[in-house]
Amino acid sequence: MAIMTDRENGVISLQTRRTTYQMKVDQFGVLLHTYYGGRIGSDDMSYQICTLDRGMSGNPYEAGKTRRDYSLDVLPQEYSCWGTGDYRPSALKVRNADGSRAVELRVVDYRVEEGKYTLPGLPAVYAEEREAQSLFVRLADRYTGVEVELQYGVLPELDVITRAAKITNRGGCAVVLEKAASLCIDWQFERYDWITFHGRHCMERIPTRQALRHGVQSVGSTRGGSSHNYNPFTILCEPSATETAGACCGFSFLYSGDFLMEAEVDQVDQTRLVCGIHPDSFAWTLEPGESFQTPEVLFTYTDGGLGQLSRTLHRVIREHVCRGEWAHKRRPVLINNWEATYFDFTGDKLVQIAREAASLGVELFVMDDGWFGKRDDDNSGLGDWFPNEKKLGCTLRELGERINAAGMKFGIWVEPEAVSEDSDLYRAHPDWVVQIPGRRPCLARNQLILDFSRREVQEYIIERVSAILSSAPISYVKWDFNRSISDNFTHSLDPRHQGEFSHRYVLGLYRVLETLTQTFPHVLFEGCSAGGGRFDAGMLYYTPQIWCSDNTDAINRLDIQYGTSFGYPISTVGAHVSAVPNHQTGCSAPLSARGCAAMAGTFGFELDVTKLTSAEKEEIRGQIATFREHYDLIQNGDYYRLAAPGEGCAVWEFAARDGGEALVQAVFTRVEGNPVPFHVHLQGLRAEGRYRVGVTDPDPVQGSKISKLWFPRECVVSGAALERGGLTLPLPRREYQVWQVRLTLCGEDGQ
Repeated sequence: MAIMTDRENGVISLQTRRTTYQMKVDQFGVLLHTYYGGRIGSDDMSYQICTLDRGMSGNPYEAGKTRRDYSLDVLPQEYSCWGTGDYRPSALKVRNADGSRAVELRVVDYRVEEGKYTLPGLPAVYAEEREAQSLFVRLADRYTGVEVELQYGVLPELDVITRAAKITNRGGCAVVLEKAASLCIDWQFERYDWITFHGRHCMERIPTRQALRHGVQSVGSTRGGSSHNYNPFTILCEPSATETAGACCGFSFLYSGDFLMEAEVDQVDQTRLVCGIHPDSFAWTLEPGESFQTPEVLFTYTDGGLGQLSRTLHRVIREHVCRGEWAHKRRPVLINNWEATYFDFTGDKLVQIAREAASLGVELFVMDDGWFGKRDDDNSGLGDWFPNEKKLGCTLRELGERINAAGMKFGIWVEPEAVSEDSDLYRAHPDWVVQIPGRRPCLARNQLILDFSRREVQEYIIERVSAILSSAPISYVKWDFNRSISDNFTHSLDPRHQGEFSHRYVLGLYRVLETLTQTFPHVLFEGCSAGGGRFDAGMLYYTPQIWCSDNTDAINRLDIQYGTSFGYPISTVGAHVSAVPNHQTGCSAPLSARGCAAMAGTFGFELDVTKLTSAEKEEIRGQIATFREHYDLIQNGDYYRLAAPGEGCAVWEFAARDGGEALVQAVFTRVEGNPVPFHVHLQGLRAEGRYRVGVTDPDPVQGSKISKLWFPRECVVSGAALERGGLTLPLPRREYQVWQVRLTLCGEDGQ
């Protein structure tokens, strides 16, 4: 069994193949957290708790005058509360009817069910009944009737656990939730580094690693989305942890709105992590009998290092978060016209690009911004979701059919959550925007946000997008969100409930996406928020891939995609080959480097192929052929980070789960005179297997023929040698040199 309960001693153990997560109901009904780490069985780990009279740390009344050594301020807890003696970051803060903010939870009962619980209206890890078990622990405050059901899902074969909480008001008066986190976890003795992923527009998810210190450290967002600035994914790991060894815990919040992850090392060197909706933009009123459901956190532990942690997260997101027809179906190589034309295009120009791209092997043409309403720049027309047939020179259906006739599937860009002031929609429904009455709003790109917390706005967007998707042969939608939310206010709620706006907005967004993706299951939806501003596991539940960044510079993308890979699989990373000089940085990386970087994602193009030379077109044909040949390996294989971009050469590896083949890709980010050889240790191979190793330089020196090199020594090498002895890359011959190394398992005769 994945979940074992010892009711006599109050011990509850969640077991996976390699890990144990344990809690205990103590003599006062407090739910203690006693262990999370490598698998230990069902031993009661509460023996590790050291009680001592800590000055200025009070004692619950029921502990009596003789138990000064019992304090919630230092005990490791499963779901901490504010206002009753625990002064560390709390999971729950409630404003009661009398104005007090105290809540005191004690365990009432618990139960185990087969299968994985679901969260109506929210994204959640899913599993077959045989693949998971769920635990529900009910706690209650005897004074106010506030009740919390802690929800745990266990996927034992994947070493994954999930957590959420359902909070119900069983009392007779309304209460206000001022903080309602999804996860609280304490470690008594571990000393951890904290890895977070910061950034900005066009430079997202850059990893930062630092030792956790005394005091509260946090990352989060109050921008209405998970943001470019901080990602709702974090890692705690022991200081000695590397890619291949060391204890690591990864936590991914399945939520696309305001969030907060906070950690503290307390007065006795214990570590606490709390994760949930950001309380700064949250206040939820619960009338008697009403409930509030928090979003879900998925997490995993390994002592196999950061690489193993990532591969576990990759697998659970690919197989148990991404849903629908496109979760596992081979996705088409696409071309987007944005950087080729921006707003300046006609239907004929788009068809011209599509025809040329089709001749190179591209399979999907995506028409970006500017095809609807009065939309020749980003100052007007947003929200008027009616095709501009004068600009296109035809109907949307006719354009789609012309694209199809060229041998391409047809896709479109939309940004349904925003509206221009200069638009018919805004003029008709000014009360539909997020804006505080009597105040002039904050603008971004001269646009406002539609109030997705309102049912009528949701219904309008569902109707408009559905009409568009039904009107033409559309097989792909890029769903964009190009500004942060401010001026939080909704006309649909009274002043007492305005604190509910931010979360209701996210729930409305999820409802719209759920309706559209279920109504149009054959359409591939890609998420986007000015690039990677809403790259989170919550969005991946609805859109199985997300545009990784608006920065298409291949060398910058190596850093962005490196950071992204810690928590998210390659199959979710939207990545394109763009023109040079790059439109964001002015950098002129060779086509080989641009193609290599884009292959570490969903792979596509964002340039005007009609302006390419014949040699460049031939090289693109070769890139597409290479990507197709290795598609399953790249998208579904195990991913290994062999060297970070900052080391002078970014190197990564895709390996089949059975070790039958592998593909190593390398891009030199720095070239020096009299260079030092660059050496990496491969992973994921069969130690006893023998591999034929072929090194390819995909950047032709002359003409369009791809030159090939073989190892100057033995070309058949054992997996053990490649893993333990390693592989020395050929020296770079030019700036941003690319090498691709293919490894194929030989037969018993070495052939």
